[in-house]
Amino acid sequence: QVQLVESGGGLVQPGGSLRLSCAASGFTFSMYAMRWYRQAPGKERELVATITGAGTVTNYADSVKGRFTISRDNPKNMVYLQMNSLKLEDTAVYYCKALAPGRRDYWGKGTLVTVSS
Repeated sequence: QVQLVESGGGLVQPGGSLRLSCAASGFTFSMYAMRWYRQAPGKERELVATITGAGTVTNYADSVKGRFTISRDNPKNMVYLQMNSLKLEDTAVYYCKALAPGRRDYWGKGTLVTVSS
Protein backbone atom coordinates (compact mmCIF):
# COMPACT_ATOMS: atom_id res chain seq x y z
CA GLN A 1 0.00 0.00 0.00
CA VAL A 2 1.42 3.35 -1.07
CA GLN A 3 1.70 5.98 1.61
CA LEU A 4 3.09 9.49 1.77
CA VAL A 5 2.99 10.99 5.23
CA GLU A 6 3.99 14.60 5.83
CA SER A 7 5.12 15.93 9.19
CA GLY A 8 6.90 18.90 10.70
CA GLY A 9 4.29 21.59 10.26
CA GLY A 10 3.34 23.97 13.01
CA LEU A 11 3.19 27.56 14.16
CA VAL A 12 6.23 29.72 13.55
CA GLN A 13 6.95 33.44 13.71
CA PRO A 14 7.88 35.44 10.63
CA GLY A 15 11.57 35.02 9.93
CA GLY A 16 11.62 31.61 11.54
CA SER A 17 12.37 28.18 10.11
CA LEU A 18 10.68 24.81 9.81
CA ARG A 19 11.69 21.52 8.29
CA LEU A 20 8.98 19.45 6.71
CA SER A 21 9.40 15.72 6.17
CA CYS A 22 7.58 13.30 3.92
CA ALA A 23 7.89 9.58 4.58
CA ALA A 24 7.22 7.35 1.58
CA SER A 25 6.37 3.66 1.47
CA GLY A 26 4.87 1.09 -0.86
CA PHE A 27 6.70 2.05 -4.05
CA THR A 28 10.23 2.25 -5.43
CA PHE A 29 11.06 5.65 -4.02
CA SER A 30 14.20 6.37 -6.03
CA MET A 31 12.30 5.98 -9.31
CA TYR A 32 10.02 8.89 -8.50
CA ALA A 33 10.58 12.60 -8.61
CA MET A 34 9.17 14.28 -5.54
CA ARG A 35 7.40 17.59 -5.22
CA TRP A 36 6.18 19.81 -2.46
CA TYR A 37 2.99 21.76 -3.09
CA ARG A 38 1.10 24.14 -0.86
CA GLN A 39 -2.43 25.43 -0.66
CA ALA A 40 -3.28 28.57 1.23
CA PRO A 41 -6.84 29.26 2.41
CA GLY A 42 -9.00 30.33 -0.51
CA LYS A 43 -6.24 29.78 -3.05
CA GLU A 44 -5.34 27.12 -5.57
CA ARG A 45 -2.68 24.54 -4.84
CA GLU A 46 0.72 25.68 -6.08
CA LEU A 47 3.96 23.91 -6.81
CA VAL A 48 6.73 24.87 -4.40
CA ALA A 49 9.70 22.63 -5.17
CA THR A 50 10.74 19.57 -7.18
CA ILE A 51 13.60 17.10 -6.84
CA THR A 52 14.52 14.35 -9.27
CA GLY A 53 14.68 10.70 -8.29
CA ALA A 54 18.44 10.75 -7.86
CA GLY A 55 18.31 14.07 -6.08
CA THR A 56 20.61 15.71 -8.57
CA VAL A 57 18.26 18.38 -9.90
CA THR A 58 15.99 20.72 -7.98
CA ASN A 59 13.59 23.47 -8.98
CA TYR A 60 11.75 26.08 -6.97
CA ALA A 61 8.90 28.50 -7.31
CA ASP A 62 10.13 32.07 -7.55
CA SER A 63 8.29 32.89 -4.34
CA VAL A 64 10.47 30.52 -2.29
CA LYS A 65 13.76 30.55 -4.20
CA GLY A 66 16.67 31.25 -1.88
CA ARG A 67 14.60 30.52 1.22
CA PHE A 68 13.44 26.90 0.80
CA THR A 69 15.53 23.82 0.09
CA ILE A 70 14.21 20.46 -1.05
CA SER A 71 16.27 17.34 -0.41
CA ARG A 72 15.81 13.60 -0.24
CA ASP A 73 17.34 10.55 1.41
CA ASN A 74 16.63 7.59 -0.84
CA PRO A 75 17.83 4.84 1.53
CA LYS A 76 15.38 6.21 4.11
CA ASN A 77 12.56 6.90 1.61
CA MET A 78 12.33 10.47 2.85
CA VAL A 79 11.99 13.87 1.25
CA TYR A 80 12.42 17.13 3.12
CA LEU A 81 11.61 20.79 2.72
CA GLN A 82 13.78 23.15 4.74
CA MET A 83 11.98 26.47 5.01
CA ASN A 84 13.88 29.51 6.22
CA SER A 85 13.01 33.19 6.50
CA LEU A 86 9.34 32.30 6.61
CA LYS A 87 6.80 34.93 5.68
CA LEU A 88 3.16 35.37 6.52
CA GLU A 89 2.29 34.39 2.96
CA ASP A 90 3.95 30.99 3.41
CA THR A 91 1.00 29.97 5.58
CA ALA A 92 -0.59 26.96 3.89
CA VAL A 93 -1.13 23.25 3.99
CA TYR A 94 1.96 21.62 2.49
CA TYR A 95 1.67 18.41 0.51
CA CYS A 96 4.22 16.03 -0.93
CA LYS A 97 3.68 14.26 -4.23
CA ALA A 98 5.46 11.40 -5.96
CA LEU A 99 5.49 11.24 -9.73
CA ALA A 100 7.14 9.17 -12.45
CA PRO A 101 6.59 8.93 -16.22
CA GLY A 102 3.96 6.36 -17.14
CA ARG A 103 3.01 5.75 -13.52
CA ARG A 104 0.26 7.13 -11.37
CA ASP A 105 0.94 10.02 -9.02
CA TYR A 106 0.71 9.74 -5.26
CA TRP A 107 -0.21 12.47 -2.77
CA GLY A 108 0.13 12.83 0.95
CA LYS A 109 -2.58 14.31 3.15
CA GLY A 110 -0.65 17.43 4.04
CA THR A 111 0.77 19.24 7.05
CA LEU A 112 -0.26 22.72 8.14
CA VAL A 113 2.28 25.52 8.37
CA THR A 114 1.13 28.72 10.04
CA VAL A 115 3.37 31.77 10.01
CA SER A 116 2.10 34.31 12.49
CA SER A 117 3.38 36.77 15.06
